[in-house]
Amino acid sequence: MSTYVFGHTTPDSDSIVGAISLSYLKNKLGEDTIPSRQGDINPETAFILDKFGYEAPVLKTSYAEESVYLIDFMESSQSPDDIAEATILGIVDHHKLGDLKTNGPLEMWVRPVGCSNTIVKQMFDYFDIEIPKELAGMMLCAILSDTVIFKSPTCTKEDTKACKELADIAEIEDYKALGMEMFIVKSDVLSATKRELVLRDFKDFNMGGEKIGVGQLEVVDLSVFDTMKDELFAQMQILKEEGDRHTILLLLTDIMLEGSQLLVISNEVDKIESAFEITLEESQVWLPKVMSRKKQIIPFLETQF
Repeated sequence: MSTYVFGHTTPDSDSIVGAISLSYLKNKLGEDTIPSRQGDINPETAFILDKFGYEAPVLKTSYAEESVYLIDFMESSQSPDDIAEATILGIVDHHKLGDLKTNGPLEMWVRPVGCSNTIVKQMFDYFDIEIPKELAGMMLCAILSDTVIFKSPTCTKEDTKACKELADIAEIEDYKALGMEMFIVKSDVLSATKRELVLRDFKDFNMGGEKIGVGQLEVVDLSVFDTMKDELFAQMQILKEEGDRHTILLLLTDIMLEGSQLLVISNEVDKIESAFEITLEESQVWLPKVMSRKKQIIPFLETQF
């Protein structure tokens, strides 16, 4: 029976490319694995897959009785509903330890870097497995995406080193230009519904028994949101009620200005203001230099909750 490799719900480029790259590595090591995904492909990831000639991983939302490898997450709130009925063989991740539990020992590659594909690249090196040219190009794009072309505070020397080495394998000279091309695609917010935008890169977290949802949209020009904020707030409120969430936050991140507009819908607005030492005006505030949900948002929320 095959083992499935997949990332978190509402998958981003790191989780999709990571499922493909980790599955390829595991197969080269003699295992029988299949890359899969829990949700739809976003425009940026579609661009990456098309550019390098790869098919999207198979869509699968139930994993009961299956053996699995997880990549880019280890939170139950970002898992399939029946994850407790699956056998987790290993986790590759660059986030904090989550609340998932296993019945036995497992393989763990967890490192404080900017992207899960950086860790997969290190795994290829460790096992001395050659990375195909096109796969290297996709892994490069995943790292550029997660590190916001090295502008994110989560970016490390290990990420930039991996990018340079992957660019050599993929024969891509100006990989920063590739990253900007990718972010221009990512900045297309006019062709999606407002619900799709809020959910494009959205994660739920369990904080002190409360369900907190945090989404992020990264663009090259924040003005694209000027005429749609009321509709975004409306969809955030709907999703809050549908998911019985305590709070929904949406980060509108401008990669050129290097900061984020934070939109807030919450049962306890004062907790959000206290977490970031801010005062919200019309349920929003500009956060200069804030570009990372993982490093600059989640830890401060968890302290409050």
